[in-house]
Amino acid sequence: MQDGMMEQLWKNAHLYGGNLSYIEQLYENYLIDPNSIPPQWRDEFDQLPRVADNHSQDIPLAPIREHFQLLAKNQKRVQPASATSVSSEHEKKQVQALALFNAYRVRGHQQAKIDPLNLLKREQVPDLSLRYHGLSEADYDTVFRLGDLQFGKEEATLREIIDDLNRTYCDTLGTEYMHIVDTEQRVWLQSRLEPVRAHPEATNEHKLMVLERLTAAEGLEKYLGSRYAVLSVLVLRVVSR
Repeated sequence: MQDGMMEQLWKNAHLYGGNLSYIEQLYENYLIDPNSIPPQWRDEFDQLPRVADNHSQDIPLAPIREHFQLLAKNQKRVQPASATSVSSEHEKKQVQALALFNAYRVRGHQQAKIDPLNLLKREQVPDLSLRYHGLSEADYDTVFRLGDLQFGKEEATLREIIDDLNRTYCDTLGTEYMHIVDTEQRVWLQSRLEPVRAHPEATNEHKLMVLERLTAAEGLEKYLGSRYAVLSVLVLRVVSR
């Protein structure tokens, strides 16, 4: 009797201890597709006792765990029936949302309010519309990752992100910099624009200092322009002689 018990324990020793996680994963794969695991393990699982109820069968647990993890993480996102469809549908919209965010960086200046007299007729930019990127107003309360937008957070609702993008790129300041080849320079500009939504706070003293520097730079430019024009005339006269 004792020898038979020991023999049974030795026979099933590979099913215990540190091998448990590995065997559990094998069994998950077996339930999904028996042909995806080695034949010896398939034979092992085929010999397991069946449930008495013929209408019941063991099912893989991984999709169920994934589904509840997604429910916990994406409480504000629309939840389709299956975990697989949740992941694929939201990830597809995430890619579309990132394309929309980048469009604001590239084309936002074309919708900026840089004409205080409203004399310039501004055409709507299709790239900045939700529908152009496969999104709609129904996605406003959906949470998306911001990608490399420097708004100080990793995720936000689409409504919040669009509001921040409009304030940064489509308000009274138009910025066109995405054509710059040097990545470091582009990122530097983004780090100055996006965290403050292109509306930095400055004291009156700082504003006066900036105005003084701009005035001095413009004066120097005009001086050099006038001197360069005089020198050009003198050179032409010398050459004509």
